[in-house]
Amino acid sequence: MDAIEFVVKYETYLNEIEQAVKPEYAPVIERLRANDPHDLVRPESWFHAETDARGFVWTLFLKEKNI
Repeated sequence: MDAIEFVVKYETYLNEIEQAVKPEYAPVIERLRANDPHDLVRPESWFHAETDARGFVWTLFLKEKNI
């Protein structure tokens, strides 16, 4: 998966996380939605598989949750 595909699917990954976590984490999801996914990966970046991209977004969620 290249960077452009990640940018396109970023919102989908956030929606998946939102469905999997407690409603009390909605503010964390909203902070992540405020991020421009273009700023999260470099244009030449790529993920080995879609699961890696999902894991990256989950990592962002966990880091943001613990701030």
